[in-house]
Amino acid sequence: METQLLLDGFHDNIAVEIGSMGLPALLGMREASQGLVIFAHGSGSGRFSPRNNHVAQRLRAVGFSTLLLDLLTEEEEQDRRNVFDVGLLAQRLALANEWAGDDARTRDLPVGYFGASTGAAAALMAAALPHSRIRAVVSRGGRPDLAGASLASVQAPTLLIVGSLDEGVIELNRAALDQLNVPKELVLVAGAGHLFEEPGALDEVVAHSSRWFMSHLSRTATLNDGEV
Repeated sequence: METQLLLDGFHDNIAVEIGSMGLPALLGMREASQGLVIFAHGSGSGRFSPRNNHVAQRLRAVGFSTLLLDLLTEEEEQDRRNVFDVGLLAQRLALANEWAGDDARTRDLPVGYFGASTGAAAALMAAALPHSRIRAVVSRGGRPDLAGASLASVQAPTLLIVGSLDEGVIELNRAALDQLNVPKELVLVAGAGHLFEEPGALDEVVAHSSRWFMSHLSRTATLNDGEV
């Protein structure tokens, strides 16, 4: 059963369940939506992540619908190995993508992924799956290197966003960027650490993400590419 939630005071979120295991998710719809962005959180986070919800709210403000979901059930989260099982998380993202393709509210929307931390690796691995229909990927403070050999098979234009103070992760992102064979970009947010907690840092993430999704995910972008 679905219930209506008001999380940000600007757009309604609809509580939905994904897959046979009933993964809880929040669907934020926009009229005349440009596309659907599915969020993949990092370890220890979920659909109520304040940072991902901030980004989702801002993306809705510029015309995108959003889907924030828990990638694991409560029982699965008790086993810490699942939290870092990128392959399992990628399967759950693919399940959410399949759900979006079947649901009447979202089935006609182009779909993109927004991944944070380990969720970014899962997003890239899921975007490398055959027939994924993913049009764009954005990684925030991600570990794309954990996607391994899947990086070479990613078909969606990919933006990697890293804080300039997140030194070890910067090098991992640069190495991953070299393995991607799609339109790609690495952006360093000046003065930001791994969590982008510094004043204005998350707003820069939003600005770059909005630019990328507008260029590669929006209905206008896909029509310009000759796609439906």
